[in-house]
Amino acid sequence: MVEHDYIQETPTARLRNWVLSEMLRGAGYAALLLLVIGVSYGVIWGIGQLLPSESKNAPPPMPYSALHAPLVTAKA
Repeated sequence: MVEHDYIQETPTARLRNWVLSEMLRGAGYAALLLLVIGVSYGVIWGIGQLLPSESKNAPPPMPYSALHAPLVTAKA
């Protein structure tokens, strides 16, 4: 089978076009991943908006998460 170069590309131009297409494909994958993360964040935020306001001001469920370290002051 004979390959015909109908658009008269040089090997350098063919390589440059291939590299550009690979970079654009990678940018597309990154944009898709960013979009999925943004939509996930939006869904979680939307569910949080549907919760009653009392649940947002409730004490923490873990007994030790509300403890604070004592304030240490230096004595002269």
